[in-house]
Amino acid sequence: MARNISVIGLRRQVLFWLLTLTIFIGFLMLFSSILLPFIAGMALAYFLDPVADRLERLGLSRLMATVVILVTFVLVFVLSLMIVIPILASQLNEFIQRVPGYVSQLQSFVASGNAAWLPDWVDGQMVTIKENFSRYISEGVGFIGTLIEQIWNSGKALLDIASLLVVTPVVAFYLLLDWDRMIEKVDSWVPRNQLATVRQLATELDNTIAGFVRGQGSLCLILGIFYAIALSAAGLNFGLLIGFFTGMISFIPYVGSTVGLLLSLGVAIVQFWPDFIWVGVIAAIFFFGQFLEGNILQPKLVGKSVGLHPVWLMFALFAFGALFGFVGVLVAVPAAAAVGVLVRFAISRYLDSDLYYGSSVALVPPPSAPVGEITSQAPEN
Repeated sequence: MARNISVIGLRRQVLFWLLTLTIFIGFLMLFSSILLPFIAGMALAYFLDPVADRLERLGLSRLMATVVILVTFVLVFVLSLMIVIPILASQLNEFIQRVPGYVSQLQSFVASGNAAWLPDWVDGQMVTIKENFSRYISEGVGFIGTLIEQIWNSGKALLDIASLLVVTPVVAFYLLLDWDRMIEKVDSWVPRNQLATVRQLATELDNTIAGFVRGQGSLCLILGIFYAIALSAAGLNFGLLIGFFTGMISFIPYVGSTVGLLLSLGVAIVQFWPDFIWVGVIAAIFFFGQFLEGNILQPKLVGKSVGLHPVWLMFALFAFGALFGFVGVLVAVPAAAAVGVLVRFAISRYLDSDLYYGSSVALVPPPSAPVGEITSQAPEN
């Protein structure tokens, strides 16, 4: 009888969470066109909450700590907009105008290349290789143009960039001010008999998502600044634009660095060739950036807290992007990390349940049994 009651309770919990997930997904799909300022505000508040806690420990009230943080953030952001954004906008406009010329020059460079040093079996296929390479260049440029256009159109559909810049700080201010009270309120809603489990899951979710929002966000910003300064110092046309773009998409494993490398090498070949030394310098900048990311920034800032396989991460980005557009791309990695924590928790419960061992007999190796020997042990009552 007790077992039937527990099964019924489990079914009710599963149905409840499935219904909650369905409502959440439906909400995202229905309001995806207006959610970006609010999601950005939540991410900003989450990012800055540890700073507010530290200021509180130094003696400031929560209100004063929130005001100091957001005023400082807005000032730095506005100064960056005044200095950097006009340059980026100018470079983007010029880059779009010069893309057709760059594509034509790259195609001419490939078509006129001297392949005398290649083996005969490769030399015989050079015409086909050149044609395919030229076609891939055109398709790649078209893909990048379509991507930029989609991002721009998504931004225009989300109430306009100006409203984004106004709504996001307001949302972040109120969430940062009430963050601790909101956590306490949600904690009070948790069933008391499940409180320890829910708090454990919440702690793991917080560590996982914080590893991305704070760690990966800082990593992308540092890489963007590094690539922008290094490429500009090397004299590459549109170096500031390409550098920042590469840094901002570095949260996608391998894709961000690969896209930035191909863009930079394409511009460098047109700009510097036949001075291949400078082309090598541009390539070396990206190789050094990858070394910096993989051996210093990633372990220090992110570590293994996110715990996502690169293939699963890329799938989540494409899946959420297809379902929810640009907003989906922003929430894909934190959502995928949260799903990973829940799946690991479910698997651990399964491995400790009767479904794994069997309802009547649990196969457990006794402490004194030799290695590899498993005996049947009746469960204790």
